[in-house]
Amino acid sequence: MGDTGSLSSVPRQEPSTMPRLSLYALAVCLLAVAAAVVSFVRGSVLIGVVWVLLAGLSSNMTWYYLRRGRAARRDGGPVTG
Repeated sequence: MGDTGSLSSVPRQEPSTMPRLSLYALAVCLLAVAAAVVSFVRGSVLIGVVWVLLAGLSSNMTWYYLRRGRAARRDGGPVTG
């Protein structure tokens, strides 16, 4: 019927999204590197360069999210915004 308004004695804990985002960015980086290698082997230099640029971007995102997650754990709270 709806919310009864009862409060739980267990505080709600939000999941940490930092490691998950860094793992996704790492997966994108590895796939982009593999795609770049395939593109260069097939002789498509322009597409290979695009894949290399995407790999560089996702690599930077990986490091950013790893460092942000470590800082949040070190400071004892979630980093928002």
